[in-house]
Amino acid sequence: GFSASLFLSQTPENILAQTNNKTEIFCELKREHVGVYWYRWSQKRQNFEFLVFSNPLGKTTYGVNISQDKFSVHRTNSHTSYSLHISYLHASDNGTYYCSISQSSQLLVGSGTQLVDVLPLPLKTTQEPLSKKPIRRITKTKAASEKGTAPCLLRLPCKRGLL
Repeated sequence: GFSASLFLSQTPENILAQTNNKTEIFCELKREHVGVYWYRWSQKRQNFEFLVFSNPLGKTTYGVNISQDKFSVHRTNSHTSYSLHISYLHASDNGTYYCSISQSSQLLVGSGTQLVDVLPLPLKTTQEPLSKKPIRRITKTKAASEKGTAPCLLRLPCKRGLL
C-alpha cells in the first residue's frame, strides 16, 4: 500500500531556495514508528530516489550515491519531529521531497515539499535608495498621525510643513 497520511504531516509545501544555500524540511509524526524515510521525486529524471533513513536511535542509512555532506536528518527531543537538512543546494536538488514511515506493511507518505532552486541575482545598487524612501515616509506618517495631526495629513503642503 502507498497512501497519503493522517499519521504524519510535512512542512513547508514549497521552498524557494538559492544556489549554495541550505534548507530544511520538517516531518511531524503522529504515531509510533521504527524510523523515517526520505525520498525525492525528480520531475526531470521521472524517478523516486531514496535519500536517507533515520531510526529513532539516530542511526542513519543513506541511499546509493547520496552525499552525507549534503543530506542530514535531525530529530527533536520529543522524538516525533524529524527534519531533513539539505546543504550546498544545486539545480540538481530540485524535486518534491517526501518523508515516510512504514506502518504494518503500509508505506505512509507525507504531503510532499517542492524544492525550487533559484540562482542568486546580482544586486542592483541603483535601486536601493528608491526602495528605502517609501519605507521612511510611511513611518513618518505613522508618527504624525499618532500625535493627533491626522486631519492635516490629507493636505500635502500642511504635511510638508509639519515634518
